[in-house]
Amino acid sequence: MSELKKNQEKDEKLSSKDYENLLDQYQFSSQEMKPGSLIKGRVVRITSEHVLVDVGYKSEGIIPLGDFTDPEVRESLAPGVEVEAILERGDRREGYLILSKKRATSMRAIKNLETAFQNNSWIIGKVQEKIRNGYVVDVGIQTFMPDSHADMKIVKDPKQLLGNRYKFKVLKFDAKSENAVLSRKNYLMDEQEKKRQQVFSQIQRGMKVKGTVRTLTNFGAFVDIGGVEGLLHISDMSWGKLNHPSEVFVSGQEIEVLILDFDKKEDRISLGYKQMTPDPWKDIDVKYMPGQKVVGKVVSLTDFGAFVELEKGVEGLIHISDLTWSRKPVHPKKVLSPGEEVTVSILSVKTDTKRISLGLKQTSPHPLEVLRGMYSPGSRIKGTITSITDFGAFMKVDEDVEGLIHISDISWKKIKHPSDVLKAGEETEAVILNIDIEKQKLSLGIKQLQGDIWEDFFQRQKSGDLVKVKIIRIVDFGVFVEITPGIEGVVFLSELDEKRIEDPGELFKVGDEKHAKILKMSQSDKKLSLSFKQAQLDLQKIEYQKYAKSQDGSLTFGDIMSDQIKSLGISKTKKTEKIDDKVKPEEAKVEAKKEKKTEEKPKAKEKKGTKEAKDEKKTKKAEEKEEKKKTAETQTVKREKIETIKEQKESQKIKKEDNNKETKKVTKKETQKEGKDD
Repeated sequence: MSELKKNQEKDEKLSSKDYENLLDQYQFSSQEMKPGSLIKGRVVRITSEHVLVDVGYKSEGIIPLGDFTDPEVRESLAPGVEVEAILERGDRREGYLILSKKRATSMRAIKNLETAFQNNSWIIGKVQEKIRNGYVVDVGIQTFMPDSHADMKIVKDPKQLLGNRYKFKVLKFDAKSENAVLSRKNYLMDEQEKKRQQVFSQIQRGMKVKGTVRTLTNFGAFVDIGGVEGLLHISDMSWGKLNHPSEVFVSGQEIEVLILDFDKKEDRISLGYKQMTPDPWKDIDVKYMPGQKVVGKVVSLTDFGAFVELEKGVEGLIHISDLTWSRKPVHPKKVLSPGEEVTVSILSVKTDTKRISLGLKQTSPHPLEVLRGMYSPGSRIKGTITSITDFGAFMKVDEDVEGLIHISDISWKKIKHPSDVLKAGEETEAVILNIDIEKQKLSLGIKQLQGDIWEDFFQRQKSGDLVKVKIIRIVDFGVFVEITPGIEGVVFLSELDEKRIEDPGELFKVGDEKHAKILKMSQSDKKLSLSFKQAQLDLQKIEYQKYAKSQDGSLTFGDIMSDQIKSLGISKTKKTEKIDDKVKPEEAKVEAKKEKKTEEKPKAKEKKGTKEAKDEKKTKKAEEKEEKKKTAETQTVKREKIETIKEQKESQKIKKEDNNKETKKVTKKETQKEGKDD
């Protein structure tokens, strides 16, 4: 006030009479304005502490500069700017009207809040600060806005709201306490609903509209088309393949899209961008045909292959199996790179699914074709063992060519696993057995380097030969035996023994050595069928023949049969009587010889001396003992022979019945086993 007074004294010096007249006028005017009245005026002058305002009366109003708390309002103050204030009182001594901008702002805010609350309208406020569970909003007075009403979405960064002016809805208001709760979310929802109603009333399917890309996701982009967001799916962005929408659009970009579909109830709008251009897949099967070679650009690489752009919007896939001729999958990154131009072969075109299969390896000759031009079956070739499996080993013979050495072609001997002979990384030599271009297979063999041991065996042996074998495997239908290393055969159940055998494992063990007779030989299939039973009979015949040759002819077959029948206690039948009739003459001859010797011996004794008689007696006893021993041995052999004949007759019937069934069963199992080995 003192500053204003000094300025006034400088401007003009009034006489005492003039001052009294002015004071009277002021008192008269101030009586017309009541304290608490809301008045408007224009800024006349701004000092360091006050703002002088012309309120339309003879006296000017003065407002403390501190009442202008809003920085924006304070900066906008200038002479001529209209302000609103409350009349506090008049200052007679100084001659000014004391005004309050703060009270005027508060009064106006309460009035606006009440109006907005009653009419469900909005009010403008400024977010001042973040407090617990909400924000302080200045609308002339300080009000509260909860966190849940700050926006339609969760506000991740509250700082982005501070210092900004927004429109709010009034949720609660109490004029007495001057408390109010505001909601920015409700205002935004009301505005969005208005825009939504307007947009849905105007759009149609197939309509072209302009919009702004708001957000990008992995599955597409949300585009604002007049206040309502529609979804532009990634599949509708381009006729070609996209990994992410960011390859085509950026946030904030203005684009033109096509309305594909919309649902007002669900509040959904589907947009399309690629539909703005013609479909390049139309008549694609005419333009690209299987077997055709074309040039394309690699656009992306995946674990399962590479995508190649043939033209804008048309892409094909080179599957990982069609990258190289190598049997092992090679990752696309090791063969191709994004942006590279490559020549590919069209493998197939599917217009219904919009898929084109491409091949890179098909543009060059198959390595096996090159190999066949250099080698033929039977040729020797060197390579490196790359991997070993249960069924064989793979050998690399060229950069992109691997051959299989089957377990049966590794050694003529039976091996349990290829790793028993070969090791990964080992360099070896093999014989080319077959080159199959169609099936893309190269068959190799190592045992063929040594020649065919089967051929040599078939030249040395024939059916009916007796051989010594070793049991190497026991199966349900018999046993497998090894004749020589690499040469194996089978003995079926019916040929194991004269007796019927259900379980070979009860009588035989792996490693047992026995004699066997070769029954059948198949040189083409390299298969042998043997018999323990028939080998046993043949050996018995051989032993009997040897024994018969060692005898002096004093013992006949009838003697053996008669003794054998007696020992078995078999009653005489017509057959046995006939045998006895045949045997009796032979026995009579033997008895006659014995009697003759007995008669001659006393005579000899008389001629000889006592010493000779004793020696002769000893010799006689030894001869009798030897004769008894030979007779007992002969009876034992004959007894075994009769038992063998009996068992043969009994087993012949069973053998005839089981032979066919057993053969079929074995053949089936052999076929299944060979299939597994192959």
